[in-house]
Parts: sequence; C-alpha cells; structure tokens
Amino acid sequence: MSILFSTIEVTRQVFYRTALSFAIVNLKPIVPGHVLVCPIRPVPRLTDLNMAELTSLMTSVQTVGRVIERAYGADALTVACQDGKAAGQSIPHVHFHLLPRKLQGDRFSERPDDIYPVLERAEGALPEDLVEMTRAAARRVDAGHEPLKVDADEDRVPRTMEEMEHEAAWLRTFFEQTEKKDS
Repeated sequence: MSILFSTIEVTRQVFYRTALSFAIVNLKPIVPGHVLVCPIRPVPRLTDLNMAELTSLMTSVQTVGRVIERAYGADALTVACQDGKAAGQSIPHVHFHLLPRKLQGDRFSERPDDIYPVLERAEGALPEDLVEMTRAAARRVDAGHEPLKVDADEDRVPRTMEEMEHEAAWLRTFFEQTEKKDS
C-alpha cells in the first residue's frame, strides 16, 4: 500500500509505521537525523484528527524521537509542528519535525534557537522541493542517471531517493532491535 504525504507518494522514505501514523526521512535535513512524523490520513490540522489518530501520532513522535536520539547520538530533540498555513505549514498534512540536537558539535549548539527560522524557511520550500524530487525521479527513470536537482542552501543538500532509502533502511533496524527486546 502506498503512503502519501498530502498528495506526494513517500512509501520508500518510510522507516516507521503504525496503523495510524508513519515516519519518513527528510529530503533536505536541517541536521542529521531530521525526520517527519505524520498521521496516515492526510489532514491539514491537528484538530482534524480523531482521538485515536492523535494518540497514535503523539505516541509515534515519542517512539521515533527516542530512536532518533539514540541513532544520532543526540542529547535532546527539537519537536516542531506548524499547524496551519498562517503558522508556516506548507504541505496540508499534519506533520511533526523531529530534529536530533547536541549540546556540542551540532550546527546550532552555540545558538540553539537559530534552528527555528531555518525550519520555517525549509517548510516554505517543501512543496517545490517535493514536486522537483518527483520530477527528477521520473527523469532518472526515463534517462538513466540524472541526479536530483533542487535549490538548496550549501548546508542542506538535497538527497537522492537512494540515499533516503538507505537511511530509512538503517533506521528500521533500530525498531527491529526494540521489537526483539520486547519479545
């Protein structure tokens, strides 16, 4: 079954899934390990979710957050949700950004709050980035090996689908380890 982020098919980027929510790796991560957690049903606002969906979404944010912190050796997380267009949401599908943070050695450790304007700019560019990613993938299929081309600042290089699939596969292993411990 295909998984959609609004109208964009993201199945290959998924590394975590429940009956009502999923997590995907990011096309242009702000920091290593920047992921999105979304409800399966594409609704624009948190208030559009029913209680079961909201519970699943928040439980998934917590579960994925623990794994992302461990996988990326983080000390904390920035968890952000832009709930509606006026708040900066550019894709009309509820989603939480999870960004692993370090006290030292991360791009924002000297000024931790500087991440928010970068996140807002990233969210604003997301629709064009996703459309271009889809077009580039189609061109690679048609032409062979054309690289993904998306406007990005020098710190946030867009990744190929193969790079995102590789990260998603790696992140899945953390959940498999957790499942084995729980058995």
